[in-house]
Amino acid sequence: MPTLKFVKQGIDKNTKRATLCALLAAALYAISAPCSKLLLRGLTPTMMAAFLYLGAGIGMAAVGLLRSRGRKLDAALRLTRKELPYTAAMIVLDIAAPAFLMVGLTMTTAANASLLNNFEIVATAIIALLFFKERITKRLWLAIGLITLSSVILSFEDMSSLSFSSGSLFVLLACICWGLENNCTRALSQKDPLQIVVIKGLGSGAGALLIALMMGDRLGDLPYIVAALVLGFVAYGLSIFFYVRAQRDLGAAKTSTYYAVAPFIGVALSLVVFRAFPSISFFIALAIMGIGAYCASTAT
Repeated sequence: MPTLKFVKQGIDKNTKRATLCALLAAALYAISAPCSKLLLRGLTPTMMAAFLYLGAGIGMAAVGLLRSRGRKLDAALRLTRKELPYTAAMIVLDIAAPAFLMVGLTMTTAANASLLNNFEIVATAIIALLFFKERITKRLWLAIGLITLSSVILSFEDMSSLSFSSGSLFVLLACICWGLENNCTRALSQKDPLQIVVIKGLGSGAGALLIALMMGDRLGDLPYIVAALVLGFVAYGLSIFFYVRAQRDLGAAKTSTYYAVAPFIGVALSLVVFRAFPSISFFIALAIMGIGAYCASTAT
């Protein structure tokens, strides 16, 4: 039947476009790791988080103003009071997650925190299954496992750093918050992605900035602030925009599997920026990540 054929072609086209958006979101976010490491020389971690979010909100708000000149946004795409609980939860969780992570980092090693951060993939998938009834196939679970394993290998530094500690609990809480936040964003994915990013960026950024000031952190030098704002626009604003757009057709669980390549890309960029020679584990992780990405892209 010709009609069914055209519908299937349309679905396949949307899926391919969504997959590209998810991978682009991952690539843009991956830029933040090496760049943030450089900017942390002039900013505290709390201020860095605040300016990254604010840069995302301010930058995407500017994009929205430019877009509004050309066309009027469909009323159906605007956020309404119906989405207010998800919007509020998204902002609160994006403030809480970095706070938990920072507490965890004061009580455990950076290697352990990096390793445990990958639990966000698992948290997103399980929450999507339990609360949003998303279908997760065996192949997709395999992809999640492989990509997580690859991320573990990339994050691994020293066996002694893998010991469980109180700090690990806080890192896990951060991952659970981000998993919940990903699913809240999924509930808003049919709305305008740009509007979501603006609200997410300005709301979370302002909250993080307030917490930083209450903690007594100094603002930092202007060049570092400007650089952090620009980085936030690119690595957070544009990344979240494409992430939300991908969720519209892929769902939270599958989008998170594609997004899981971000740590790998970040490691690769870090090797170039900081001129570190890759170990054998890097190439092992590369192979596992490739298989995991293939499983994710072919899961139905």
